[in-house]
Amino acid sequence: MGKRDDLIAKYADDLKNKCGITPDMDLLTKVTIGCGPAIYDDDASTVAATQDSELETVKENFLIKKLALRDSPELMEAINKAMDTYGRSERNKYRAVVYYMLVKHFGKESIYG
Repeated sequence: MGKRDDLIAKYADDLKNKCGITPDMDLLTKVTIGCGPAIYDDDASTVAATQDSELETVKENFLIKKLALRDSPELMEAINKAMDTYGRSERNKYRAVVYYMLVKHFGKESIYG
C-alpha cells in the first residue's frame, strides 16, 4: 500500500471509531484524492476547528467553490455539526474526513461521480 492508501485507511478508521459513521470507501477515496497534496502536509491535512478563519476557508473553498452551494447560515451550521460529530476535543480533525461528512450532509456525492 502507498502513502495515500495508508491515509485513506486512517480516515476510514476515524469515521468509524470517532464519528460513528460507516464510510463509503469509494467516496472517501475520491474525496481524499480531491484534497490533493494537502493530505501529505501535517498542517494542511487537518482542520483547526477553533479558528473561525479556518472554518470560513472550508465554507468558501469547499462548500461554495467545490460543492457549488449558495452561501447561507446553513453552511456554517453543517460545518459545526461535522466538528461536533468528529468531537470538539479531538485534536486532529482530518480535512478529508470533514469534507466527506459535508459531502454526505449535503447529498453532493454526484460531484465525485
